[in-house]
Amino acid sequence: MTPDYDQIINEIYNELKDASDEGTVADYIPDLAHIDRTKFGICLTTLDGEQNKVGDADEKFSLQSVTKVLSLSLVFSQLGNKVWDRVDVEPSGNGFNSIIQLEYENGFPRNPFINAGAIVIADMLVSLHKDPKAVFLNYIRGLCGNTDIQYNEKVALSEKSVGYGNYSLAYMIKSKGNLVNDVDEVLDFYFWQCSVEMTCAELAQTFLNFGETNVPFGHGNYMLTASQSRRMNALMLTCGFYDESGEFAFEVGLPGKSGVGGAIVALNPLRYCVSVWSPPLNVKGNSYKGMKALEMLTTKLGRSIF
Repeated sequence: MTPDYDQIINEIYNELKDASDEGTVADYIPDLAHIDRTKFGICLTTLDGEQNKVGDADEKFSLQSVTKVLSLSLVFSQLGNKVWDRVDVEPSGNGFNSIIQLEYENGFPRNPFINAGAIVIADMLVSLHKDPKAVFLNYIRGLCGNTDIQYNEKVALSEKSVGYGNYSLAYMIKSKGNLVNDVDEVLDFYFWQCSVEMTCAELAQTFLNFGETNVPFGHGNYMLTASQSRRMNALMLTCGFYDESGEFAFEVGLPGKSGVGGAIVALNPLRYCVSVWSPPLNVKGNSYKGMKALEMLTTKLGRSIF
């Protein structure tokens, strides 16, 4: 029997929308400090195209670290397993911006979803494309099926203005010989990448083909094999939530990715993709209500990927 997804996400939304929220918005990025902390949206799209949404599911927000999955998928489609010559696939067990771990491991990032790993992926894209911003934007527009996807210049410049930690990571990687291009050029792309805006509905649609849709994930010349797509899901499960990835796998049981803009996207590869947006973050940098909403979802459905 097919679950009533619309009823379930409405129940979750109504239970959480007015609940006390102990989270904090990502105010270390100036432009995100002013975001309305009451925003809350959910969208669940099934593999056969049924869309269910509630709340602020059609309002744009910056994806931030959620884009790390998309930049990795673009590079993975071009370089294949050569990607893993420069970045590992292990959970970090540390904060997403840890420079201590990076130095200890000689400039070889633990995985592509922490900041250091995503900077190395950005370096690969800068090497591969004369205009990586244009290529990346066209790629994700194709994934979503929407030409209205844009960078938010204000957010990108805001991040760049306070990006000292990321500059430190990039120079550490450069000093260890794992960054090919100029640090400023790589980080310029990285900051713009993180500023991409989508709605919950667009985000769920973008990640939908990581599921078993019989349609390869990708767009244009940049397509993943079924094996590569499964490995992307494995990375999202083990590394998608910073040093809270183990707890997310334990409590929710879905591959996914979070971002400090308050977005989370997750999927059951055989059934649906779900996205949640709520800006206040817990101490690990993940959406406070988003984590609760997804835990409630798999509990109500009585199934995860396990």
